[in-house]
Amino acid sequence: MPPVSFIDVPASTNVPFTFVEIDPTQAQQGPSIQPYAMLFIGQRLAAGSSAENVLQLATSADEVGELHGFGSIVHNMAQRAFQANRFTPAWFIGIDDAAGTQGTQTLTVSGAATAAGTINVYIANRRIQVSVASGDASTVVAAAIDAAITASEFAAEIPMTPGVATSVVTLTARNDGTQGNLIDVRLNVNQGEELPAGVSIAIAAGITGATDPTLTAAITAMGDKQFHTIAVGLNDTGVGSTFAAMGVELLDRFGSTRQLDGQAFYCREDTVGGLTTLGGTVNDHTQTIVAWNLALSPPWEVAASCAAVVARFGMDDPARPFQTLQLPGIGGPVLADQFTLSERDILLGNGLASLKVDDFGVVRMERMVTTFQTNTSGAASTAFKDVNTKLTLSFLRYDFRTQFSTRFGRFKLANDGTRFGAGQAIVTPKIVTAFAVNLFRQWEDKGLCEGFEQFTRDLVIERDTADPNRLNILLPTDLVNQLRVAGVSFKFLL
Repeated sequence: MPPVSFIDVPASTNVPFTFVEIDPTQAQQGPSIQPYAMLFIGQRLAAGSSAENVLQLATSADEVGELHGFGSIVHNMAQRAFQANRFTPAWFIGIDDAAGTQGTQTLTVSGAATAAGTINVYIANRRIQVSVASGDASTVVAAAIDAAITASEFAAEIPMTPGVATSVVTLTARNDGTQGNLIDVRLNVNQGEELPAGVSIAIAAGITGATDPTLTAAITAMGDKQFHTIAVGLNDTGVGSTFAAMGVELLDRFGSTRQLDGQAFYCREDTVGGLTTLGGTVNDHTQTIVAWNLALSPPWEVAASCAAVVARFGMDDPARPFQTLQLPGIGGPVLADQFTLSERDILLGNGLASLKVDDFGVVRMERMVTTFQTNTSGAASTAFKDVNTKLTLSFLRYDFRTQFSTRFGRFKLANDGTRFGAGQAIVTPKIVTAFAVNLFRQWEDKGLCEGFEQFTRDLVIERDTADPNRLNILLPTDLVNQLRVAGVSFKFLL
């Protein structure tokens, strides 16, 4: 046996030759780069070219529209995802409707226009402008609304299709199920927009959408591929199969055997009371529910945008908070419908993530939390409250595993003090201790950890007493925190 441990240079050969191998195990000088992947799950349409529950990589929203139908829920999710993040690989799973009921809304026009004007119809935060001439009767105005929606630049992406009968325009959700009940339809949102004189339009709920598909087959389609953020565009009436099924899968992925960490993002629209009740029934650090209320953009687009933004900035720095980051293309609630500071505080305290709308109408993240609220003993706990904690731990585990397996992949294990020739592929607890300390310094430099003295003091690396081939390692890592609250006492003099 040669005194140096080689990777593939033979120990003995009769052929005259100079064997030179390239050993990359010492090449990495800094922390690993953890490549992220995003997954978006939502209902599709039969018009798409793909079958349901097939995991597919896509590079544009139009590609998702071809695969799963333009104007479908998963297509809308793709639009917001690529608008927020074009850097992270995006995967999609389309799910067929569950042969349910399509929700409808009606616009009933009354009165004749006494002056020319423009009607601004907003459907899922897409504005359609309808020209009205003086003297147009209600039937003419209704027909103009139907024609404008059909001819609009957004016609292929709006999650509803129009139809007109006399003075009534009926908007029908493209997808079956309860999600269709959450599509926002309203008129004249912005200042200066108003109905033409003499025209009135009443918006009302029509048929209630019902029956939602389940996630079971989609979860199977995920296989063992890791997705760091997962936007779920399915609805349920509470803690139903959607939360439960995804929670079981993600908790299993988070475990030490699979190590395929992922964070699921949902958006739920309800009152503070209803959302608080929901938060009190979910307790899972792998899932995030964003609280929403009467906003222009539908919940599935909000979930997709949040997942895309977290992936975009979490890959750069998992410990840096997401507060103030914009959700591009998302329309929030009008001022009267926005949650107040005290309401958002209540929601955050009950495991719901919060968003804010700034003075210019831009929707921004406020605090991305998980639904984790109590530990296994039922005691209140903030261990996994923030998404940043989960993402930071995910990176540290990935980096340690990657660097350790690269550095010591085919090494032998011996006790400290063992005499062995220089260049031998042998590792001892002291060698791994030096490796762990150096790695912590890298994490510290990257702004992910703090407390070097505490780490070195509490670090434990020892051989297993029962299995001589096993090394047990305790990494007492103090994660860096986020600046979220500043308490200031402002004392003044006159």
